Amino acid sequence: MTVTFLVNKLKDNDDSNNSTPFVEGLNGVVYELRVLAKTDSDSRACIAEAGAIPLLVRLLSCDVGVEDPSLQVNAVTTILNLSILEANKTRIMETDGALNGVAEVLLSGATWEAKANAAATVFSISGVAALRKRLGRKPRVVSGLVDLVKSGPEGAKRDALAAILNLAADRETVARLVEGGVVAMAAEVMAVMPEEGVAILDAVVKRGGLVAVAEAYAGIKRLGAVLREGSERARESAAATLVTMCRKGGSEIVAEMAAVPGVERVIWELMAVGSVRGRRKAATLLRILRRWGAGLDAGEGEGISTTTMVTSSTSVLQFVVRQYIGQHVIHVEKEAVLKAQKA
Repeated sequence: MTVTFLVNKLKDNDDSNNSTPFVEGLNGVVYELRVLAKTDSDSRACIAEAGAIPLLVRLLSCDVGVEDPSLQVNAVTTILNLSILEANKTRIMETDGALNGVAEVLLSGATWEAKANAAATVFSISGVAALRKRLGRKPRVVSGLVDLVKSGPEGAKRDALAAILNLAADRETVARLVEGGVVAMAAEVMAVMPEEGVAILDAVVKRGGLVAVAEAYAGIKRLGAVLREGSERARESAAATLVTMCRKGGSEIVAEMAAVPGVERVIWELMAVGSVRGRRKAATLLRILRRWGAGLDAGEGEGISTTTMVTSSTSVLQFVVRQYIGQHVIHVEKEAVLKAQKA
């Protein structure tokens, strides 16, 4: 009865001849729906079945945001709360104008709260694989999330990063994420949110092929910094990402990694004190460096197209540097073995 009463209030406003969607108490009505939608699954089902979603979508527009920012916040947050119910995710996506409305709030919402909750809505809906593809096909959704990460406050950034990470689970969507500048954004965000930044870069590189690797090239130094200073989880993810990049990108990527100051020492530290997966990835990185230093296949013989030997176009200096790094890594390895035996 409560839901029916509130939704009828929304319908009365929608059917009125008033050119603007504002009648006395409208914001209070939407707020009550917001609270109910947060309560439990039965309430979420009732609100959706009563026809509230199309009425809420009309309140996502820029005009509403300008006239009454809190109304826009309450509308998008109600949609977010409704999306928690699995059946409602599809209902929202099938509602005419819903996706465009969420994208509009992402790009030009009246407040950071509205933008953050629009990002959280994308995250919630993208939990369904079929809907994830549809979301990823919308350039305005991708650009809205990327812009929010770049300019939003910390809470909004986290909501947008979570949504991007969900979208990156789909290979087709990754190409659009790369086009939308997600790789450069991930490299930037690593400085303040290393775990989130590395996780996104790792997902994109795994599913994006050589194009994504090339885009991520500039992020290798940032990954090296995370490998050296990040949390255990962030270091593990950074090592895994570097392994993927080296295997897909070949000698040029390995050379860039080898140029990171102190990278061999950091790899050895991770092999000694990292998680099981971190130690395994660090050992793989060390093997890649050794093979590259010896002028061998940086892809570790996995069928990746890489430079497998020194060619006539390779400078003498590059060859000498490779040989030196290879010998240095072997020397460091021997020293570590001797120390372990003494201990």
